[in-house]
Amino acid sequence: MEALMAPLQALLDRISALLTAYPLIGEWYMAFVRFLFPVLAVLILFRAVRSLLRIPHTPEIWGQLSLPNGTPLQLTHWENIIGRGKNADVYLNYPSISRQHAALCRGENENWTLYDLGSKGGTAVNGEPVATSVPVKLGDTIALGGVPLVFLPQTVAEREELEEKRRSERPASIWPSFLWLTLFQVLTCLQLIVSMGERSTAAVPLAFFSLSAVMWAYYAVLRCSRCVGFELETIAFFLSTLSLSVTASSAPESLFKQLLAIFLGLILFLVLGLFLRDLSRVQKNRWLMAAGAIGLLGITLVLGHAKYGAVNWISLGGLSFQPSEIAKICYIFAGSATLERLFHRRNLTLFIVLTGVCIGLLGLMSDFGTAAIFFVTFLVIAYLRSGDWATLSLICGAAVFGAGIILKFKPYILNRFASWGHAWEAASTTGYQQTRTMSAAASGGLLGMGSGNGWLHKIAAADTDLVFGMLCEEWGLLIALLAAASIIVLAFFAARAVRVGRSSFYTIAACAAGSLLVFQTCLNVFGSVDLLPLTGVTFPFVSNGGSAMMSAWGLLAFLKATDTRENASFAIRRRGQKRLTEEARKRVDTVGDPFGTGEAANEKN
Repeated sequence: MEALMAPLQALLDRISALLTAYPLIGEWYMAFVRFLFPVLAVLILFRAVRSLLRIPHTPEIWGQLSLPNGTPLQLTHWENIIGRGKNADVYLNYPSISRQHAALCRGENENWTLYDLGSKGGTAVNGEPVATSVPVKLGDTIALGGVPLVFLPQTVAEREELEEKRRSERPASIWPSFLWLTLFQVLTCLQLIVSMGERSTAAVPLAFFSLSAVMWAYYAVLRCSRCVGFELETIAFFLSTLSLSVTASSAPESLFKQLLAIFLGLILFLVLGLFLRDLSRVQKNRWLMAAGAIGLLGITLVLGHAKYGAVNWISLGGLSFQPSEIAKICYIFAGSATLERLFHRRNLTLFIVLTGVCIGLLGLMSDFGTAAIFFVTFLVIAYLRSGDWATLSLICGAAVFGAGIILKFKPYILNRFASWGHAWEAASTTGYQQTRTMSAAASGGLLGMGSGNGWLHKIAAADTDLVFGMLCEEWGLLIALLAAASIIVLAFFAARAVRVGRSSFYTIAACAAGSLLVFQTCLNVFGSVDLLPLTGVTFPFVSNGGSAMMSAWGLLAFLKATDTRENASFAIRRRGQKRLTEEARKRVDTVGDPFGTGEAANEKN
């Protein structure tokens, strides 16, 4: 490392001497890149955002239920609700069938199980009544309220047509965005060197070079494994580049620490994504993750120390980290791992207990920003698991009542939000941070003052809680808004992708992670400009902080796992087309032609 740092530092000293001798060079460069950066940011994000929002997602088909007249009802999920309700996955408009009559679920071993959901008309398989659940196989006759259905595989022709359609939905090639992002990183590095002048060190170019190298290495390795669709990672790497810039401006001594956090976050993203491929393994570890969320918060309460008013930091060997950030990942993992229990309405009790314990510990730590994030995430998961508005309304009412009790017995908490909405009236006291943030943001204008040329970094928590102000000041309002919009795009992608999600776990976890990222961004952005109380939460991927960076990458794994486009996600298992076709032919031969339509004979021919 020293052998590399020495020549880099010598080169930087020569550049500094040149800029001192010819100051106009630095001024012209800074003026030029201020106009160039928003253009590059749009070029970086355009392909990724368009690909995420415009490409249709054709659902995967795992089997079908055939009516007596031969009409196929396709099974597009691993957990399928069958009933007369409009929201049922398999809609059957028969008066003898309940709104949520039964559920047909697929396991990791490709075995299927039929569950009766307390139907009035009853459920039977091959004439045998079903009390609660029973395994089913291809060719079985399933009777729901007296309506016979035959469980069949997808035909070979349908399978081949579907595979061809899915291949046509190939995600956009992202390597041009990576090229633009590399140029963005190089120009940012040069801008920081110019702004630092004689204070510039070899750490700045080395950090940005390392980030570019890891980014391209990640792309190359996954492309060699036939993966496509790097839109989510493009957004994450773009925001991480802004994070490195913010750290270099505000805390250059922490530059390598932040770079290490990005690397560790990427590793966590890969490991968690690969772990999520096996849903049976996910189900087995849900209690471990629940214990992990409680344990991380409990350890923080016992061993943590206060920073900015909240006891949410632990220091070991000179390194400080926030276990509550990693607890977010554990919490979503545990709350989403419902699988076949999804269709039981009274499945929220243990999840409510887990949420209550987590929010209670955060309350004792005075980390009310993170507590609010946990509560909003709970509402998202609870609604997706139950759809019971009455229960959620009761829970919200209880939460408001509990917050009122806390404020009554701990009035000092209310004082923390005393300046909300009128920060300028308390510009020298409780509104000090917000007023300085708004002043700095206004001074940046649309294009910013240039990375490293701002003054907001001198204010406490400027690179964490107030980082949106730093973005506006140094990078300009355009790039600051693009950064916030990038987080919103992730949530839109989750809402779009879950319509064709394989399993309820993937859909719930993706919606919860997307909602968490958006809500956290709103708290950070609106809190720093006094539209919401300043709650002390970070801007995902952008704020300086190792724990927050790792948490953001970990949450991204849940979004990656819900992407079912052909070869677009390493976080779901892929099956080859040839094997699928052979498997379909074999099943058709086995099942035969139950209704005499000649379909099996056509397939054989």
